[in-house]
Amino acid sequence: MTFSSFHPYVYYATRYPFARGQTSFPRICYASSIYLISEGTGTLKMLGKTYMMEPGSLVYIPAGQHHEWLADLERPMVHICCYFDWSYVERSAISDWAAPICYQAEQLVAELVGPSFPYAIPAVLTVDSMRPWIDHFQSFYKTGEYTSGKTFLRSLTTQRNFQDFIEYFLQNVLKEDHIPDPRIGRLLAQMEQNILSGAEYPPAYYYENLHLSRGHFFEIFKQTTGYSPVQYMNRFRIGRAMEDLLHTNLSITDISEKYHFSSVHYFSRLFRKQTGQSPREFRLVEQHKWRT
Repeated sequence: MTFSSFHPYVYYATRYPFARGQTSFPRICYASSIYLISEGTGTLKMLGKTYMMEPGSLVYIPAGQHHEWLADLERPMVHICCYFDWSYVERSAISDWAAPICYQAEQLVAELVGPSFPYAIPAVLTVDSMRPWIDHFQSFYKTGEYTSGKTFLRSLTTQRNFQDFIEYFLQNVLKEDHIPDPRIGRLLAQMEQNILSGAEYPPAYYYENLHLSRGHFFEIFKQTTGYSPVQYMNRFRIGRAMEDLLHTNLSITDISEKYHFSSVHYFSRLFRKQTGQSPREFRLVEQHKWRT
């Protein structure tokens, strides 16, 4: 899975109490799953290991991973759990339930197993405080039915809350070098607003406000966006200019001035470097596509 296709989608989320000594039997979930043990104890068998489960245990099982749960005979565990994919997979051809489970490995339809996440996620962690996790889970509890015309609006709220949960989950489980610096995320919104309002500032304005050295700022900025600050600002301005060329009657000179390029010639040169076309060529070609 590439990040261009990254769009987590939850199918089923609930609170599930086990009975004493209950087993899930060896199984394979088509979707990925996350579990918080909120009460009781039990075990998880996976990849030749046995993990002891207790309140606060947080478990991630990737799609297609063989595993088995077994509840304690005296204090059976309670799962707060969800079944989801890192990007949506349609499985209605094999099940009426949106998060099907396979109990016979030879019957698994391999092409319907959900995508894997590109970075390693620990199988089992212990959370310091369960309350924030429980609150997140409760905000997107969902039955295992497919979204229908009658439920799609409710599903939008569910999916939005689930997106918040996944962000919280990844912030807590990923290694630091895989997590974009949140300061840069906030700064990008400010930077883009400044460009649109005409208050365009040099990179020094931003790294001084963040109390960062120039070198460290440029390093974390590129790690987060893939570009230097100037490259990012120019790509943003060119992207907005492309929208205006396609959807407005503004002249190329007007668009150049609107996005504060030093001259129309510089704008045209930068536009061609980024898109392979001059602004005029882009407008003619794209408008022709819309007409046909």
